Amino acid sequence: MDIREIEQLYLHRQSCRAFDGRDVSEELVRKVCSLALLAPSACNAQPWKLVAVLGDRRRPVAACVQGLGMNKFASDAGAFVAVCEGKSNLTAKLGGRMKDTDFTANDLGILTAHLVLAAEGAGLASCILGWRSEEKLRAALGIMEKVRIPVVVALGYAKEDDPIRPKKRKPYEETLTILQ
Repeated sequence: MDIREIEQLYLHRQSCRAFDGRDVSEELVRKVCSLALLAPSACNAQPWKLVAVLGDRRRPVAACVQGLGMNKFASDAGAFVAVCEGKSNLTAKLGGRMKDTDFTANDLGILTAHLVLAAEGAGLASCILGWRSEEKLRAALGIMEKVRIPVVVALGYAKEDDPIRPKKRKPYEETLTILQ
């Protein structure tokens, strides 16, 4: 793969807030999730579980990520993927304590980035949703134990009139330092 192709993937991927309501096939969701699960993690702990939601099960999940006027567009998403925090392995836990670092949070962030980029590569739009009711979400997903669900990713097809927006980023001088 050429770096220019990767650059185009990154430039094209954006947070979609105008889905067209079409279902996303189980096959496509499985493919996107399987690619995301290739993400690296501290000590290969893979402290995650993905729960994909399709069909009529989407409606209660959409309700769990909406409120106070937030994420109204989620009702039109074709699928959801809940990123659930799993158990880390002993090496990653000890390393995290020794270095005062939350490796699990880092790993879930990396997984989520892989998920949305895989979705983009598969022709799907996505939006990472942090606004949610975890208690209601666990109930909607049928998760009985007190599992953290820090992120839900809405997947689907963007409406035709949802143009790619230019990326607004801080200047490199503020965000990149190169030491030689």
